[in-house]
Amino acid sequence: MSTRPLQSFLGGLGLSLPVHALLLLNGNVFGISGFLHRALRGSKEATASVIGLLLGGMFVGLTEKAGPQPFPIPFLSLLLSGLLVGVGTKMANGCTSGHMIAGISRLSSRSITATATFFSTGVITARLLHGNSVPIRIVDWSLGTTGKALLAFQAVPFFVSTFLYIFAPRQPSDTTKDNLALPSLRLIASLSTAFEFALALRLSNLTEPIKVVTFLLLPVHSAFDPSLAFLALGALPLAIFLYQFARGSEQPRLGGPSSVPKGDQVDSRLIIGSALFGVGWGMSGFCPGPGMVNLGRAIGGGSDPLPMLGWVAAVLTGGLMV
Repeated sequence: MSTRPLQSFLGGLGLSLPVHALLLLNGNVFGISGFLHRALRGSKEATASVIGLLLGGMFVGLTEKAGPQPFPIPFLSLLLSGLLVGVGTKMANGCTSGHMIAGISRLSSRSITATATFFSTGVITARLLHGNSVPIRIVDWSLGTTGKALLAFQAVPFFVSTFLYIFAPRQPSDTTKDNLALPSLRLIASLSTAFEFALALRLSNLTEPIKVVTFLLLPVHSAFDPSLAFLALGALPLAIFLYQFARGSEQPRLGGPSSVPKGDQVDSRLIIGSALFGVGWGMSGFCPGPGMVNLGRAIGGGSDPLPMLGWVAAVLTGGLMV
């Protein structure tokens, strides 16, 4: 393993674009834990987003001709991690995508609090469980063997979103989710933005759990990997700029009401849920987006999908418990 700052920076830039596109087109927050929990309840748009993440992961696996590297923790620990992530994200109503990228872009005090909480418990958990990680001394500024392909193919779903935004018929402002003129286009938008997000997620290295846990060890540890700091440097400034200055009238282009939360209350449920999510995240290095993409990578790359399938199932189970 090596530190890959350029990959993570460009991946971070790429993550902010589908987040903003889904907001403009469907009026939805790009929250992957929310996609999972709502898909389980039958939401078609959330299901399309979940499928988009899986297809993106499968495309990555086929492109790389390999599945994800196994993370050396016991299977039962992996399942416990998924359960905590499921319970925590349901209670806190968000994870790294919904709170850290989409929420902070809105300067939401609720999301800032959630991010600070799950990051703190993630750091403590990673230090306790992975404090013996081996230092990484190699810095790789290249895009790797498949980085250029992943970067280039993000243009395809980006152009789909652009086409929908420019050419889709304008919808009246009084349409609701139960009375939409363009439900099929909204499904395409959900699928396309999730596919794009999956490619950017892989490029950013957030799909590599060892990079996540060694980042959570912080610079005070010799094994600290700063790659994901470059992800944040790419994602957050652009996401904040796009939301603050390029969100237009806030009327979704493809109709329906905006689903962006208006309340900003910080309560005990948010704090407890975020803390539990952080523990699960620090245990395995997986949050919902990377978990779904790595499941797709395992299928597309021909490796064993059981570990990630078990983790995702545990996340869904945890969501049903609260």
